[in-house]
Amino acid sequence: MYRSRLFEEQVVQIWNDGLITGEMHTGIGEEAINAGIVTQLVDGDALALDHRGTSPSIIRGVDPKELLLEFMGHCKGLCSGMGGHMHIFSKSHLIASSGIVGASGPAAVGFAIAAQHLRPEKIAVAFFGEGAVNQGMLMESLNFSSVLKLPVLFVCKDSGMAITTQSSQVTAGKLVERAMSFDMPAKELDGTDVEIVWEAANEAIADARSGKGPSFILANCKRTQGHFLGDPLLRIVNEPVKELARITGPLFKSAVSFSGASLKERVRSLKNIASLLGKTAKHRFSGEQDPLLILRKKISEQEEIISIEEEVNKEMKGMVEEVLRMYENNNQG
Repeated sequence: MYRSRLFEEQVVQIWNDGLITGEMHTGIGEEAINAGIVTQLVDGDALALDHRGTSPSIIRGVDPKELLLEFMGHCKGLCSGMGGHMHIFSKSHLIASSGIVGASGPAAVGFAIAAQHLRPEKIAVAFFGEGAVNQGMLMESLNFSSVLKLPVLFVCKDSGMAITTQSSQVTAGKLVERAMSFDMPAKELDGTDVEIVWEAANEAIADARSGKGPSFILANCKRTQGHFLGDPLLRIVNEPVKELARITGPLFKSAVSFSGASLKERVRSLKNIASLLGKTAKHRFSGEQDPLLILRKKISEQEEIISIEEEVNKEMKGMVEEVLRMYENNNQG
């Protein structure tokens, strides 16, 4: 968990330095979900990932140097610099990710069908956010996997936010009940506690391996980096004076305009904006649901924690220095 966290923190820094272009979605805050599940996989198991595939890929054993080079568009990256962070592919690890919302569902179904025919007792895991559960192809994947009793574990990482919209405003009913309607076991749990995740996943994975079919886990979590780096809600929270100065004028102009929505609707919209900012600030500055802090409190051997973190710090520092040298030499060439 610490290794994947530190790697993504290095990615954040390099992105801020302008050496990684385009959007960057991190999984900081999802480490307990990723570690609690991915560490139980064996050779031949497959991972279908969403646009936050960095952390599970690191935990699965993908070379962090190849990942970072990929993010930087380098020809020696994992996918020759052509996939970026949202389209990770590793044949040796049976990992495939996509930036298309909900696409991990069909990908996992494909992996699972292949496992049934070619790799008995092997499984597929699909990772996705709660917003993706409203996508038709994910619903079809749940149905199809249940009908064929496919060895799939569907993992929904619920942060309560679908990009910049509160999920409760766009999703009806309870997702666990929705999954159960497809005749598969479904469970909601605390996705910030790796032990809780591990125990639930252990049972679901055993069922999949034994031919009992798919399962669904809804893991609640919090992400401190927002939907992506540079998230507009986080910018306002981090630099309120600067950012509010840019949007206050347009907001006021819209609020007092003679045309458009009714006064009641405008007030409701302003309340929604204020609510979003408040929720974002709470997520950003509250460390209570940090999976690493929760795990540290459970481990009595503090010297062991220090030793592990020192080793990882040394590894990541050396890796980043090497990648930056390769990047610089490539640009000079």
